[in-house]
Amino acid sequence: MNKVVASADKALEGLKDDMTLMVGGFGLCGIPENAIAALVRNGATRLTCISNNAGVDDFGLGLLLKTRQIKKMISSYVGENAEFERQMLNGELEVDLIPQGSLAERCRAGGAGIPAFFTPAGYGTEVGEGKEVREFNGKPHILEHALRADFALVKAWKGDRFGNLVYKRTARNFNPMMAMAGRITVAEVEHLVEPGELDPDEIHTPGIFVQRIFQGSNYERRIEQRTVRKRG
Repeated sequence: MNKVVASADKALEGLKDDMTLMVGGFGLCGIPENAIAALVRNGATRLTCISNNAGVDDFGLGLLLKTRQIKKMISSYVGENAEFERQMLNGELEVDLIPQGSLAERCRAGGAGIPAFFTPAGYGTEVGEGKEVREFNGKPHILEHALRADFALVKAWKGDRFGNLVYKRTARNFNPMMAMAGRITVAEVEHLVEPGELDPDEIHTPGIFVQRIFQGSNYERRIEQRTVRKRG
């Protein structure tokens, strides 16, 4: 039951070229900073990354784009990364852009064992091209398939050594559903506690979904665009 590993590098053992990864976070909020840094050190290439975003040029998944470790991005928002844009426009990076709600549901469905579902999002656009269409309540829907990953890398506020996780505020974004959809889920936490210290009613991800957990450190918690109201 003890799922604690000594470091981010140990947590990524077995991760290799050509694998598919899910990486939690929304923008730069709630991203697994230590696991991403370990990915750079790991050196695995031709990775397919499923993530809400692609980080920024020098942080988050932007670090993996810089080292050319990512072959394909499956994302919903990529507007803050100039290197992502350059690689995509030059044909150096495969990109699958998905409506944000559809991306979240495809991850959740993968973790719940639901192979596919119908949604109206994307019908009549490039997103829906080539996909099965059915009508429900007089409205056309397209078929979307669930997503799974070889590794899911998530970030939580607190976790115990059994793998139970609690997320804090906005960090409870894509992390919970991605934690369910990884064949190996690696959780990095700010606070690693003993079993029994977490209120069972406050646990967001049960430990059954987590295979490895470690305590992270030195979080930067960057903000993509800092906007403040003018005084006076």
